[in-house]
Amino acid sequence: MLVQSIMKSVFVLKFRNDNYSLERGILMFVDNVKITVRSGKGGDGAVAFRHEKYTPLGGPSGGDGGRGGDIILKANEGMNTLMDFRYKRIFKAEPGQNGQIKGMYGHKADPIYIKVPTGTSVYDEDSGRLIGDLVDNNQELVVAKGGNGGRGNIHFANSKNQAPEVAENGEPAIEKHIKLELKLIADVGLVGFPSVGKSTLLSVATSAKPKIAAYHFTTLSPNLGMVKLENGLDFVIADLPGLIEGASNGVGLGIQFLRHVERTRVLLHLVDMDPNNGRDPYEDYLAIRKELGNYDANVLQRPEIIVPTKLDIEGSEERMAEFKEKLPADADIFPISSIRHTGVEALMNHTSEVLSKAEPIHFDVQTEETKEYNYEPNAKAFTIEKDPEYEHSFIVKGAKVELLLQRTNLDHQDGIMRFARQLKSMGIEDALIEAGAESGDSVTILDFTFEFI
Repeated sequence: MLVQSIMKSVFVLKFRNDNYSLERGILMFVDNVKITVRSGKGGDGAVAFRHEKYTPLGGPSGGDGGRGGDIILKANEGMNTLMDFRYKRIFKAEPGQNGQIKGMYGHKADPIYIKVPTGTSVYDEDSGRLIGDLVDNNQELVVAKGGNGGRGNIHFANSKNQAPEVAENGEPAIEKHIKLELKLIADVGLVGFPSVGKSTLLSVATSAKPKIAAYHFTTLSPNLGMVKLENGLDFVIADLPGLIEGASNGVGLGIQFLRHVERTRVLLHLVDMDPNNGRDPYEDYLAIRKELGNYDANVLQRPEIIVPTKLDIEGSEERMAEFKEKLPADADIFPISSIRHTGVEALMNHTSEVLSKAEPIHFDVQTEETKEYNYEPNAKAFTIEKDPEYEHSFIVKGAKVELLLQRTNLDHQDGIMRFARQLKSMGIEDALIEAGAESGDSVTILDFTFEFI
């Protein structure tokens, strides 16, 4: 009955540290963006027949459609920014070419490669699911797979139907909204309250030139520097913006930059020994540890070197002695004065030794070079519900049945009949009757409506 009703209805219906941008004169850090990606639709299979002069009964010759283009993210260690995505946020791949006569296949569309910095985490914005982590150079992640091409009528000939007017449409494109988060890949992270000397230490130990000033939150974005040592054990160090109590709950700069601590293998915890700052060094130390633990408890299990700073100020030695008495006996302490460069070289050498013994951080990534993210639709084939706006009208939903409609070429009678048979074999006709559908009622799948008989 579905064959007749669909045949009747078909004729009615026919997606600098370069991490900075200059906005209104303010230097801003960009480490997370949202983009839209859309793969290419598969090419449609062709319905064609051979008409050569000396080839009687030539039979079907419609070729297959080509595959649509993929959207692939590729990690590039030469990049250190998500800045480019502030100006282009929609990426679309080309569709595959339709099948041709004489059994010729359509061309496959080229994939679209999107370069991202190493250390980029990719999330599905709609579900919040982690799609993948790109931490190695040239690592690839297919975030939107191009649709497969449809089969031409050359595949549907059989002994009963030697001239089939049946072909498949290509698979539809996949559009996804994804979120990119850059988490800096540094070996060592500098943490501590604002104005404890992190930027000063970075400028002394490396060739980096962070902004340094005598007020809180001078550093508004992470800075990276390379520490080069005579023993050859070089490492990358990151100066993270100053944390304060409550940062893990959004106070101050909040958790905006706490994510960058995740990838560091060793922490240098700087604590201010200035006796005139009105603060208790030990309380500051505990407060930062608490915020790190609230964000990610695993961070507290990593090696930590406690670095008392500003030892050039009068009275700082006595203050440091009191501070050390409150720490555990096995605490790793290295006092410095970045202004006088006292202890900095020894601290860097010691850090390289600790780093060489630190456990590597394991990321949840695939071992092969390219990983593919596949959208997993609802396993249920279809559902049937009454249309609330129209009486005697039913709506059929489901990823499987909707894909079946999208891949069916309804321009030919044989295609219509094949589609109706497939719906019947899926149990949709029986399900409609069970739901109360009667002859004359309308049935809708996506934007296709037919009369139920």
